[in-house]
Amino acid sequence: MGKLGVSIYPERSTFEQNKAYLATARRYGFKRVFTSLLQIDGDQEKVIADFKKVVDYANELNFEVMVDINPTLFSQLAISYDDLSFFADLGADGIRLDLGFTGVEEARMTRNPYGLKIEINMSSGTKYVDNIMSYSPNVTNLLGSHNFYPHKYSGLGYQHFVNCSKQFRQYNINTMAFVNSHDATFGPWPTQDGLCTLEEHRELEIETQVKHLLLTGLIDDITIGNAYASEKELKAMSDAFFAENPKVKVDCCKTITKEERVVLFENLHQYRGDCSEYMMRSTQTRIKYKEWEFPKTNTPDIKRGDVLIDNCDYGQYKGETQIALKEMKNDGRVNVVGKISDDELFLLDFLKPWSNFELVEN
Repeated sequence: MGKLGVSIYPERSTFEQNKAYLATARRYGFKRVFTSLLQIDGDQEKVIADFKKVVDYANELNFEVMVDINPTLFSQLAISYDDLSFFADLGADGIRLDLGFTGVEEARMTRNPYGLKIEINMSSGTKYVDNIMSYSPNVTNLLGSHNFYPHKYSGLGYQHFVNCSKQFRQYNINTMAFVNSHDATFGPWPTQDGLCTLEEHRELEIETQVKHLLLTGLIDDITIGNAYASEKELKAMSDAFFAENPKVKVDCCKTITKEERVVLFENLHQYRGDCSEYMMRSTQTRIKYKEWEFPKTNTPDIKRGDVLIDNCDYGQYKGETQIALKEMKNDGRVNVVGKISDDELFLLDFLKPWSNFELVEN
């Protein structure tokens, strides 16, 4: 099972704020902390002491703490990739290399005596991970994580994200991507229009971002890039991540009946395997509710994303639930009872035949 994570930036906040945030996140099942040591300005010893205080508290709560660094920091702190004791002493569980080395160094770092995880950047699209693998790393200590993108429109395109993620999946390396909180106000840098991996996620609700990443089948762990997400967002993200089945939001039509609400929202739906290009069919509802009437109500022509229940004029199909994938003519035998919410319409492309899903009222 993958893990949920939050990000903290100790130099841009107070210990008390970070402590409260970590305690709340832990309550909702979060287990990872991403934090950054990319910039150390001013009194180096004080910065590190303050940083360690937060890491120690995260360790008390049994978080796994990953510290973002780059080769410049190795020089600044006089650290060698052959000796990672500094990070072990700091209390970190691993380090994330914002910029990599040549491959041989990363492989050697995975064989450190402290069991530190080495997390490498997944977003470059080069043969970087193949190169590291050629130097025989300890794969149990090798992790991958995508970047986040503070600049609007600079996030990854979906196909590039898929290509990069598959490079890591082929080696069974644990993968992570970032999602964006809309209540958070800062990240590691002054500029930030949100901190997500995929550009198409920037304006979406946090639970929709999570559902999408899970449905791709390419990502294990999901971390909020910016701080601080609200408790409401932490709960929504947790609910989406730990749900047994994906839950897709529906905007109901005013004409929906009490019985139709039961059909939609009180049943586990299964996308029928012998699938049509025109609709996703959930056929069990017509068997379960075959004694119910389902009178003809709202029967306009059908658009993609419409949620449908066959009415009493459709004979043995009466009570069957469907989601439209294409436009269709409606001859009056199909009640349009709602539509998939606009922001989750794209999730229909990721539901697979024979998969289970739930519908929830938006």
